[in-house]
Amino acid sequence: MQGNLNEIDLRSILQLLELGQRTGQLWIEARPSGAVDDLSWQFPQAPRFQHSLPLSTWLVFFVNGQIVYGTDDYSPQMYRLQDYLVHYHLTHKLGDLDRGAIAETTIPEYAALWRLLETQTITVDQARHILQAMVQETLFDLLSLHQGHFNFQLGTPFGPQLSTYAVTSLLFETVKKVQKWKQLYPQIQFPQQRLLLAQPQKLAAALPAIAYQKLAQWTTGETTLRQLARYLNRDLVALARALLPYIQKGWLQVLDPLPPQSLSRPSEMSSHQTRRILCIDDDFTIGKAVEQILSTQGYQVHLVQNPLEAIQAAFAEVPHLILCDIAMPHLDGHEICMMLRHSKRFQNVPIIMLTGQEQFINRIQADFAGATDYLTKPFGQQELLTLLEKYLPNH
Repeated sequence: MQGNLNEIDLRSILQLLELGQRTGQLWIEARPSGAVDDLSWQFPQAPRFQHSLPLSTWLVFFVNGQIVYGTDDYSPQMYRLQDYLVHYHLTHKLGDLDRGAIAETTIPEYAALWRLLETQTITVDQARHILQAMVQETLFDLLSLHQGHFNFQLGTPFGPQLSTYAVTSLLFETVKKVQKWKQLYPQIQFPQQRLLLAQPQKLAAALPAIAYQKLAQWTTGETTLRQLARYLNRDLVALARALLPYIQKGWLQVLDPLPPQSLSRPSEMSSHQTRRILCIDDDFTIGKAVEQILSTQGYQVHLVQNPLEAIQAAFAEVPHLILCDIAMPHLDGHEICMMLRHSKRFQNVPIIMLTGQEQFINRIQADFAGATDYLTKPFGQQELLTLLEKYLPNH
């Protein structure tokens, strides 16, 4: 199931997935809420550069029609989890985790949350509370979208599962929140807006001492409304409504969101950075051989054997180059390539197709799917390295 959001709204898509008891992942690519009509919240000169702004991607995972996890790429990886751990005074614990092992998973944030639970750093209730907040946050953003693309890919059950959430009840709650949020206009418009304490003495006199102290440390013009809600363990809309009177009085100032910290495409990354290679091949031997060859040359290789996990793996890390086998069960390499090329994010990422058959028709099919080049198995070390140096010349 795929299409455009101007043809069917997100609410209907989610309800269809629930009704059909689908298992897999829903991918949505669009500009953040408000970016189509008014882009000034991201960049002061945004209207003149609308078409150059990056798209955002969301992933929502389903098991039997229920949501088990939701994420996006708007914030740097792991920052969202780090924000939620502030309330529990556990942000330092992320540094104790095996970041290398977590980074190799398709969804590092979820893997880190699960690892915190396994090590008894957080309780089951705390982990579920954080997960539910992440899912609600994702849906809040999605229900504000009116343009963009979506694609649902059937897949194996997401695991290990910490909890599941019924779509109907989540939609009911989130729709009400979106409606209440719109009532905050024009003083508050976007979760990415920042707060600056302008009249500390007046605000201190109006709030209990503890409440003022907590608020004052995060209203220095650097923390967004969404981050503040995470830090204080408060619902975003409820917090914004509570702060609105002080904003209207001028005691708190609302600042425009900061632009994204990194807008470069993978192919435009500086040469000193480690190049990430995503290798999609159901043959474990081939995958490990590729990893051994490339890792010794300084490349960072992520192997994916299950083709149904390939799309989410690609969006989780946005590799600099993709090696993709053609003949795989359930989802072949041509289909994966076409799905990735549908996203503007991967239009300039080199995709090399791997095949065990040297036939002209295979090259035609690879070209049609949008592949950059073609490599016949078995291949030698020099063949592989030569091809990568061709498309990643600054490594």
